[in-house]
Amino acid sequence: MVKVTVWNENRHEQKNPKVREVYPEGIHGAIAQFLQAAGMDVQTATLDEPEHGLTDEVLNNTDVLVWWGHIAHSEVQDEIVEKVQQRVLDGMGLIVLHSGHFSKIFKKLMGTSCDLKWREANEKERIWVVDPSHPIAEGLGESIELEREEMYGEHFDIPVPDQLVFVSWFEGGEVFRSGCTYSRGNGRIFYFRPGHETYPTYHNKEIQQVIINAVNWAKPVDRKRPVYGNAKPLEAIASK
Repeated sequence: MVKVTVWNENRHEQKNPKVREVYPEGIHGAIAQFLQAAGMDVQTATLDEPEHGLTDEVLNNTDVLVWWGHIAHSEVQDEIVEKVQQRVLDGMGLIVLHSGHFSKIFKKLMGTSCDLKWREANEKERIWVVDPSHPIAEGLGESIELEREEMYGEHFDIPVPDQLVFVSWFEGGEVFRSGCTYSRGNGRIFYFRPGHETYPTYHNKEIQQVIINAVNWAKPVDRKRPVYGNAKPLEAIASK
């Protein structure tokens, strides 16, 4: 059984009644619920818990970490970011959602600003599947249509993805690379764009399917991490 930790800064839910109306159990609670229904072992963690809920015990018992943040990126402690990065390099999967593109951990793993254009205008988003053979696209049709979402537009300042699974089109005309995979060390990373806090995006069954697929794709592969440093020869070296 895949062990998943859903991390959410959980600030909008405390400040904005509209967000509480859409996600009464928090964004983390909504995501945890459908992952549990998919047969996963799920726990949640939030920003204001000790060590942001990401203690060594929690991280060491996490196969895949799902991350949602927005207004409090700067409050995440650097030492926690370092621990999460190391766990990813060691093989833990990381799913970064929506405004998590600006999180410390995503920027650290990408090595770029991860900046973009944005607009809140209640506009339609159509998420096109551009790699239908990818496991993250399993069970989906040609596209996912969201009646209302926040716009993210290019240029998205990220490294070229290992694989591009989804591209979004917005009613206002912009497009965006909205489903991107990466590998870092032994770990797999997936960035998935939709999920503005005031819209019921995470209640959409197709969006849920993408995240379920992504968790299954990102779970650790059973292999040892390579050994680095000075190495003894595997075979005898003839004297010169």
